[in-house]
Amino acid sequence: MARLVLKFGGTSVADIQRIERAAEKIAREYKAGHEIAVVVSAMSGVTNKLVGYCDEITSMYDAREYDTVVSSGEQVTAGLMAIALQKRGIPARSWLGWQLPIICDDIHGKSRILDIPTDEIEKRFKGEEVLVLAGFQGVTEKNRIATLGRGGSDTSAVALAAALKAERCDIYTDVDGIYTTDPRVVPEARRISQISYDEMLELASLGAKVLQNRSVEMAMKNNVSLQVLSSFNDEIGSDLPGTLVTKEENIMEKPVVSGIAFSTKEAKISILNVPDEPGVAAKIFEPISNANIIVDMIVQDVSSKGNVTGITFVVPKEDAKKAEQVLSGLEILKDAEVRVNQDVAKISVVGIGMRTHAGVAEKMFRTLAAKGINIGVIAATEIKISVLIAQDYSELAVRALHDAYNLEQAEV
Repeated sequence: MARLVLKFGGTSVADIQRIERAAEKIAREYKAGHEIAVVVSAMSGVTNKLVGYCDEITSMYDAREYDTVVSSGEQVTAGLMAIALQKRGIPARSWLGWQLPIICDDIHGKSRILDIPTDEIEKRFKGEEVLVLAGFQGVTEKNRIATLGRGGSDTSAVALAAALKAERCDIYTDVDGIYTTDPRVVPEARRISQISYDEMLELASLGAKVLQNRSVEMAMKNNVSLQVLSSFNDEIGSDLPGTLVTKEENIMEKPVVSGIAFSTKEAKISILNVPDEPGVAAKIFEPISNANIIVDMIVQDVSSKGNVTGITFVVPKEDAKKAEQVLSGLEILKDAEVRVNQDVAKISVVGIGMRTHAGVAEKMFRTLAAKGINIGVIAATEIKISVLIAQDYSELAVRALHDAYNLEQAEV
């Protein structure tokens, strides 16, 4: 008997038929003798509709009331799932984030989990009950409902699995695992059977949207094995049909490159004629940070004129105008020129085997050059190389790199 947390995303519970299908999978796991906690998202499209209701009234809404509204979608799904399980003779009960309390901080709309007391859950397990918990939500110490940000049901599930010391957290979604790249761009992309936390975290942060990166961080910190699998296939999680996200030491054969990630939601900001003096970078990036703008791929040019230099960095496209406004107000840049380019794409090669193999960067650069693709910015870690290119070449670059690293070949 194992202790499992099963999470079903919005597409997996989009309508009654899909809720019934998910209930069948849960029932099969329960009848196999496992202790089961289920975390559900709102039905597909519901959260967007609820957000829209708030915006219709005012864009200056109280975040506490916003959380009250948008968290209601998961409440509906949890109740329906419990009913579907009871119909199958499974002793199930739905619970909201304040009933089996998931204690959160009071940063409404993007709250972080502080604690999950498990006494009541353990008591329910002893009574052989299946617990169906509303994801995406918790309760603050001020007794207000708080939500965890979009995609927060993944975080709810992983945090619950960590608190319960579950053997595995199965994330049911509309894809059957993590692929070497987006199959819509490269039809030959292959499903990966196992991937390390580090690789998954890189892929999640670089554009692979199968898992929320906060949930991967939490899984890595608490050593929770995650499995990403399809709710539309016949297999259940215990058949291990999906992609297992686990510790690096659990993966026997470490591929040099595991996947290619890409994102077209980036903007490149270049600042020319920046004073070349100590502390100038801090004076630029401190106000950017204070504006809650995430910065990536920072490059400072070697000064050729002796007293001025150039700095280039990447921000999310949605924050480009805000960043430009922040920079335009800085005294230190009064004689500088700020250029913003939103027609860029970030392409990243990820693999834990890069730590012990040379030539990965050279192959990437040679492959892109052969396709006539110019590289604007380069950034690297020990398991990732990212480049910034013109957005028009993004799909061509992904296909060429996927082929160059032979990622379509089956795992040995």
